[in-house]
Amino acid sequence: MSGQLTIAMPKGRIFNEAADLLRRAGFDLPPEFDDSRKLIIDVEEEKFRFILAKPMDVATYVEHGVADLGIAGKDVLLEEERDVYELLDLKISGCYLAVAGLPDTKMNDVAPKIATKYPNIAAAYFREQGEQVEIIKLNGSIELAPLIGLADRIVDIVSTGRTLKENGLVEYETITTVTSRLIVNPVSYRIKDERISELIKRLNDVI
Repeated sequence: MSGQLTIAMPKGRIFNEAADLLRRAGFDLPPEFDDSRKLIIDVEEEKFRFILAKPMDVATYVEHGVADLGIAGKDVLLEEERDVYELLDLKISGCYLAVAGLPDTKMNDVAPKIATKYPNIAAAYFREQGEQVEIIKLNGSIELAPLIGLADRIVDIVSTGRTLKENGLVEYETITTVTSRLIVNPVSYRIKDERISELIKRLNDVI
């Protein structure tokens, strides 16, 4: 499709908020767009193709050029460090990365263990604090780690704090705030600059 833009984005909260943002920017996305179970959705009227991916994979698709653009959380961009340009803070899906653990507990002085889905972010943060820690990478249910004695602390995304509270954990430090960003493949940015610039302008007008 001539002039088509391929956009990678994750399902779930970011997808819903991004779709709403695109509609408010004047793009005509059909109602069934939100409920589709397809992994690739073409919106021919707007010359868009959407690739629905796991959040951690969005930046990879953009880096390798199978998607021109992507919508990814700042947490993913910090963790993955992909060769992409960050164009715009969409100011959606706000949350933050925090250090948490059981209340009134100190970290092990000898070899404190940190469980996380974000090993690079966690390692960099504790290095900046002058602390040597052992990073344990987990892919899900991070809150379980302190409860079963696997780790002294966790580093994870916090939205409302409800999951931490329900599991008897407390926040100790905030690492950074997180919102979703519009990212672009460097080659696409040169080749499709007019369409991408138009998209940025229209999104900027409603952010």
